[in-house]
Amino acid sequence: MDELRKIDLNLLLTLHALLSEKHVTRAALRLHRSQPAVSHALAQLRAHFDDPLLIRQHGRMALTARGQSLAKPLQDALGSLNGLLAAPQFDPARSRRRFRLSLSDYSSRIILPPLVRHLRQVAPGVDLAISQASRETMLAQLLDGELDLALGIFPELPADIIAQTLFDDRFISVADRQVLPAKGGLALEDWLTRPHVLMAMHPDAHDEIERALAEQGLRRHIALALPHWSAAVEVLAGTDLILTVARRAVGSMRQHPSLRQFTPPLPIPALAYQQAWHARKNSDPGHRWLREAVWACSQPGQ
Repeated sequence: MDELRKIDLNLLLTLHALLSEKHVTRAALRLHRSQPAVSHALAQLRAHFDDPLLIRQHGRMALTARGQSLAKPLQDALGSLNGLLAAPQFDPARSRRRFRLSLSDYSSRIILPPLVRHLRQVAPGVDLAISQASRETMLAQLLDGELDLALGIFPELPADIIAQTLFDDRFISVADRQVLPAKGGLALEDWLTRPHVLMAMHPDAHDEIERALAEQGLRRHIALALPHWSAAVEVLAGTDLILTVARRAVGSMRQHPSLRQFTPPLPIPALAYQQAWHARKNSDPGHRWLREAVWACSQPGQ
């Protein structure tokens, strides 16, 4: 008890954030405090424990041996203290919270309409701020605390990032009816000789289709690379271009009577579309409510 009187409990919370994040800026975001305030708290903690706690190694911050020895006991102690307090509640009808999401116009088209309708009905005070970025940027923003939720395809996840599959989708090819056989699609050789449209945030992206081709030692000619899903479909009419995309990105083919879809003539693994978040958000009741809402609104028929 004597030792406990010598330190402010808020310093222990700051210490926990620093030991978990190993980064002053991310710890500040986690604590909703300024970076100078957290830096000042770190100086106090270093003086109290007579140890640097965090040191720079190979361009990154790492825990000292003392810092590592404190992490587990501190986690257990704060967990016990938290158990003494009432569990936090989230009331969507009364909340005035703002969530930051990043998703492409593919997922925006599928998920946003039912999600926004749901929010306006049950959580009218909840606001969404939507951005769009590459998957690498989205993961970096989750790590830095700039995003609450990222929606996309994440074959590899950094430590501390959690993901849930929302739905699976398959690839289809789409082209103008006039440049396709009367029935069926194209043989692989014909498919490869045609000019293709690449859907990606960056024109040199190596996506799932490129990886499937590379596994067979094949390449296709990209005549047009663009980041806009809806525009990618619209440019096909009256051209010899082929677009290969996730099925749900195209929507109903009735809206595009001059186009026809067909199965790509090479095996491309199905897409596992995910929502991803940082582990620091995992137990947040409001964040958990949002994840459940996104999952429900992403299911077919919504």
